[in-house]
Amino acid sequence: MPQRIGILGGAFDPPHNAHVAMAEAAIAQFGLDALRVIPTGDAWHKPRDLSSGAHRAEMARLAFAHLSKVSIDETELLRQGPSYTIDTLRALQKQTPEAQFFLFIGEDQGKALGTWREIEEIAQRAIICVAEREMPGMSVPDVPNHDIPTQVLKLPHLPHSATQVRERVAQGQAIDNLVPEPVALYIQRHHLYLPDR
Repeated sequence: MPQRIGILGGAFDPPHNAHVAMAEAAIAQFGLDALRVIPTGDAWHKPRDLSSGAHRAEMARLAFAHLSKVSIDETELLRQGPSYTIDTLRALQKQTPEAQFFLFIGEDQGKALGTWREIEEIAQRAIICVAEREMPGMSVPDVPNHDIPTQVLKLPHLPHSATQVRERVAQGQAIDNLVPEPVALYIQRHHLYLPDR
């Protein structure tokens, strides 16, 4: 039976409790042997400047340290120029060609799949799993202009976002209930997300 490898990409600026819940759910629901958490490099779709790759990779290591099947993959951080999912997926499949890959994405990304570079090839190379928060009336997002098969990753409703975390830090508010404790301490120690003085 082929190894089942999950891919969870994101800015992780910072990683928060909803990211951790997504990783835990992915491992459990899809019987993963391994989950690669991949901080984005120069993401073409991110409108703002990201924190350094070194900070984001270290915060990801801290956030997911308790999950033995998770490893932090810096492939995209080391890549020059814009970073696309298809390039990362091709590189991972070269490393482990016999594996079955699962690509885990959030609801917002699921709605935008039609804009992804080479989405048809991505769907051939990996099973695309769209996170769905358990809320009444929610359904798997439609994929515009594509007939891309997706599976559902069921998640508890955690209304956390990295934007919310950054805003709270900038305003001097507590983030203890939004991010794992080691991440909160790292943010504080490195003075991340504070307004320019």
